[in-house]
Amino acid sequence: MATGSPGAAFPGHGNEVISVVFSPDGRTLATASRDKTARLWDVTADERRPHLYGHAAQAYSVAYSPDGRAIAVGGGNKTVHLWDPRTGRPRATLRGHGDRVNSVAFSPDSLTLATASHDGTVRLWDTETGESRVTLTGHSDWVSSVAFSRDGKTLATGSGDRTVRLWDTATGRSRATLTKHTDWVESVAFSRDGKTLASGSGDSTALLWNLQTGKVREKIKGHTGSVTSVAFSRDSRTLATASTDRTARLWDVQTGEPRAALNGHSDWVRAVVFRPDGRTIATAGDDRTVRLWDAETGSGRAVLTGHTDWVNSVAFSPDGETLASVSDDRAVRLWDVSFPEPGVAIEQICRTFGRDLTEEERAAYLPDGSDASVCP
Repeated sequence: MATGSPGAAFPGHGNEVISVVFSPDGRTLATASRDKTARLWDVTADERRPHLYGHAAQAYSVAYSPDGRAIAVGGGNKTVHLWDPRTGRPRATLRGHGDRVNSVAFSPDSLTLATASHDGTVRLWDTETGESRVTLTGHSDWVSSVAFSRDGKTLATGSGDRTVRLWDTATGRSRATLTKHTDWVESVAFSRDGKTLASGSGDSTALLWNLQTGKVREKIKGHTGSVTSVAFSRDSRTLATASTDRTARLWDVQTGEPRAALNGHSDWVRAVVFRPDGRTIATAGDDRTVRLWDAETGSGRAVLTGHTDWVNSVAFSPDGETLASVSDDRAVRLWDVSFPEPGVAIEQICRTFGRDLTEEERAAYLPDGSDASVCP
């Protein structure tokens, strides 16, 4: 049955696990931890692959190149390590930052790596040679996040200096400085259609920016705590936001109007992601749970329990059938989120468990909200 049921649980990290990402083919999972390691896991065999040792400090972020040939890990020792995921062997150590590396991202063509640091700079690196191409200077405080546009021509960065900056990735020159936030910027994301950038801030707002003009299109107001994460739906029509106010929310990108409030977490929500098909949203919370939501209605689909501490990050596999979550409890968990058709799911629940639907299952499989018994 597939209603958010747990799959493999991978123990092995010796400290909090901060970041998680799937390989492009969905067969390998990469994780970064405060135990000074990154690790690879074979998803199909439910087992560990090589440990990526060599970090002299905590690992904060991990990214897989789109071509599947490299993994980048940024951490607290001012360096970024590039690894070959097939062998687990190091390809290069990227040195140049003056403080910890908070975020890493590959360009769509896999040829460039962007790294954001607490030293206030961003660097672009040649992934083939490991050489620094250019240092992007202009932020006056730590840089929290980086994201490439889908065509790879523009890089967005968010910073503790309350600004978002856009950069030309070919030249390293600043294209625009976006200045409407009144507190630090924690998250940035491009829409797939290339028209809009979203930024989430400690000022409790998210802003939607018109990338042609560099002007704010819509100010997203409704959260009462910091906006920790922003994500666009595949069709670029919906923005999802997560917040320390214990909620996630859905917004109409065209109008900035709220579509749904995702209520259920009892503590900070740290991450929000869309399933690749756009029909389901996953959120990670400090209440030790992962929750699944219907992306159209905002209704809850499943509550995934098993972690025993804060859940820091979640990621869907490329086929959308599996969700990975990582936590301060040091565990990496996989969840079956394939979600069969409603009729099939209801039949499986009745036959397997010999009971009627729970509240979450009714929300997932009975769109009319009926409370009538469905099992014979």
